[in-house]
Amino acid sequence: MLLDFSSEIYSWVRGALLILSIYHLVIYIQNKDKLYLFYSLYLLSFFIYFLKDISTPDYRPIYNYINFSLQFLGYAAYVLFARKLLRTKKYIPEWDVLLVIEYKLFLIIAFVFLIIQAIYGYNYQERLFFILMPIFSVFSLLTYIVLTKIKGSHVTFFIIGSLTYVFLANISFLGPFALGNTYMQERGIEPMFFTYIGAIIETTMFALIIGYRNRIFKEKIKDAELQLALKTKEMSDLKMTVLQTQMDPHFLYNSLNSINNFVLKNDIETASDYITKFSRLIREILKNSSRLTIPFEEDLGVQGLYVRLEQMRMTGGFDYIVTIDNTIDLNKIQVPPLFMQPYIENAIWHGFSNKKGYKKISLTIYDEGENIRCEIIDNGVGIDKTKSRKKDKKSERKPFGLRASEDRIKMLHENLNVYVIIEDISDESTTGTKVTIKFPKKI
Repeated sequence: MLLDFSSEIYSWVRGALLILSIYHLVIYIQNKDKLYLFYSLYLLSFFIYFLKDISTPDYRPIYNYINFSLQFLGYAAYVLFARKLLRTKKYIPEWDVLLVIEYKLFLIIAFVFLIIQAIYGYNYQERLFFILMPIFSVFSLLTYIVLTKIKGSHVTFFIIGSLTYVFLANISFLGPFALGNTYMQERGIEPMFFTYIGAIIETTMFALIIGYRNRIFKEKIKDAELQLALKTKEMSDLKMTVLQTQMDPHFLYNSLNSINNFVLKNDIETASDYITKFSRLIREILKNSSRLTIPFEEDLGVQGLYVRLEQMRMTGGFDYIVTIDNTIDLNKIQVPPLFMQPYIENAIWHGFSNKKGYKKISLTIYDEGENIRCEIIDNGVGIDKTKSRKKDKKSERKPFGLRASEDRIKMLHENLNVYVIIEDISDESTTGTKVTIKFPKKI
């Protein structure tokens, strides 16, 4: 069986080499990585070289021309593949220069062998081949020693695979000269059998290396994606912190204005009570200033403290009614600190500024499965869009506090399933504004 090149074992090796060559060529076409092109050409040179063993006598003259040239072209592809796979230019740049010279020499020698065949014949090709091969074999051995400077198990597999092929190929070529032309055949072994085995062992090793390389590459992509996600989150957190630190002075300024009004009115008792509550509010704000999120229940408590201060400030006061679905566990929901406060502040300072009579703000929190919906409804003067456009035709942007609050809740949930809608609910008999904030329960 080992004497017949048409037997299954030889056919299987040739078929495997052809399939691998086509497979890696397709990969190259898809991603343009020359590593796969060089490896495909190397495998193809093997396949064509092994076809000579089953070629008919009519094709023998062709193989006499291309036999050795084909091998050197394969060696050139092998060197290019090795440089790309092991990144010799980065890790051993001095030796990489020699590898570049080597693959160029292989290309030149491949052309020279064609000329020798045309002028002198096959025997001269064979003699020159046996002169050159020991030189390149020694250089290959030195290269494998130098390659050990590159760390990684893939280098070990590469060296083992390459040395295995070199050793077995030399048995095929030098065995008949050392043992006699018929020594192996008399024992039922074709000398080229060792080259076939060397080729399949080497290509198996290289396949493992390419698989290892792809796995490392995918891991690096995952690490890069993770780092990008972390950096993106850090940027979002930073933006939220900036918005929060910008909003707090705006809020504090309005509160200090209220204290000033009491002092101007000489209402010392109310001013003292106001300052006591205000100091508690400041304590809560400072405590939460470094936190991106707090439990919803805690936020509603701080917001309620702010509303009580505003009720004291406003002549005649106003009602503040909070209704919460009993299915909601407020402690398990995280929200940006005081994210609803600007909307309530807007209702008080703008909705009630010219409002006569009864004033009311109602906050209703609904459980909508995976989401929370908050509705803030006031019976203030409403949104007069016509007057707003006449007053400022250049800009229709929301006030900073409202915009910052909306940005914070959206950034917290990466803009997924979050919306903030401000509506004028005024009609012929009533006036008012409705703010709807919807966001997921989980961050």
